[in-house]
Amino acid sequence: MSAQQKVVLVTGCSDGGIGSELCKQYAAKGCKVYATARRIEAMGSLTHPNIACARMDVTDEASIKAVVDEINEKEGRIDVLVNNAGLTCSGPTAEVDMERIQRTYDTNVFGIIRAARIVIPHMAARKSGTIVNIGSILGETPLPFAGIYASTKAAVRSLSETLYMECLPLGISVVHVNTGGARTNIVKNMGQQFSVPSTTLYAPYEEVIREEFNPKRVEQGSPPEHIARVVVEKSIAAKPDRYISVGAGSFLVDSILPWIPRGWLLRMLWNFMVEKKKTTVDKSK
Repeated sequence: MSAQQKVVLVTGCSDGGIGSELCKQYAAKGCKVYATARRIEAMGSLTHPNIACARMDVTDEASIKAVVDEINEKEGRIDVLVNNAGLTCSGPTAEVDMERIQRTYDTNVFGIIRAARIVIPHMAARKSGTIVNIGSILGETPLPFAGIYASTKAAVRSLSETLYMECLPLGISVVHVNTGGARTNIVKNMGQQFSVPSTTLYAPYEEVIREEFNPKRVEQGSPPEHIARVVVEKSIAAKPDRYISVGAGSFLVDSILPWIPRGWLLRMLWNFMVEKKKTTVDKSK
């Protein structure tokens, strides 16, 4: 490996997702990429010679440490850590199964903390490195019945900004990526872990809820390769941007919605995303 070749560790790299595309883009830029997922067979499309695949579960600290130690032994460093692994979670906040809520936080939030705690000391020893946290526009502006997922991504934004400050004296850059909608296989990759829970409190809205989280809706998002291309270009720069906004809806959430009074915005989202659609559903019966 040349002294100029960056070593990149990416979490959550199952085929068809942003993580997989990130690996391909980093590899195309000449980086040595370590792609990770809970199952090796889930990364079958990552065949570029610059990519090595490893099993890693971000909910298991020992699993993360084993991979990080192996990379440091082989390469001597990790230049870029991309915290991409994540689960989606939908349904009324008061009715989502608590075990599922905990599993979502364990992956989306605690997974980032675990990885950061293990990788940062190695980067700090060299006074060099970049941490990239993949967030979501829902962390900025949540939608009805997406509160659990949105709250995990709001936590990711807060973690990114805190780590940005705390890593300043360590010589480590921290980048937060505010991703909009993307055409990914996140629902498919979750398999039986994805479901829209039945509802009692919101029975009149059940069809609206199920339609809102129909897996086919992801087809309206941005191509994951576009998101990956932007993130890779900016994250390997000499001075990475602190904040990257990319993907369907990201401009609206970043540049327009902040000007709208918050309470008015939230009521508008409820009326437009739920009440209006419920009326349409009722009329079609």
